[in-house]
Amino acid sequence: MRIMGLDYGERRIGVAMSDLFGWTAQGVEVIDQKLVKDAMGRIAELIKEYEVESIVVGLPKNMNGTVGPSGEYCIAFAERLRQTISLPVKLWDERLTTVAAERTLIEADVSRRKRKQVIDKMAAAILLQNYLDSRPK
Repeated sequence: MRIMGLDYGERRIGVAMSDLFGWTAQGVEVIDQKLVKDAMGRIAELIKEYEVESIVVGLPKNMNGTVGPSGEYCIAFAERLRQTISLPVKLWDERLTTVAAERTLIEADVSRRKRKQVIDKMAAAILLQNYLDSRPK
């Protein structure tokens, strides 16, 4: 069974999945909430397709560890997920994952337009990989 990682944003949701062993994370897609009318429905489809057993939602914290407005949105989103989908949902500190994803894409010489299309799923993969690496083997 797999673990899903979600990098929630008001406009886009980056989606990543673990492999079957829970060792590695791969970016799967970006759900653009302006184009996809039912983001929760799409997440439910992915859960079924990949046989997901739990979900990790990135929680953006300030550098001093406090939770700001974007963190509050993520907490509310995680709560909606818990109520909609009967799977365990964990919040995971995602500080600097988008910065790391952006830096990696720049170093790979990916154009600004293409970076915008993939940055959210790459950030989701980084936060999920950080979560997977923290678990005991």
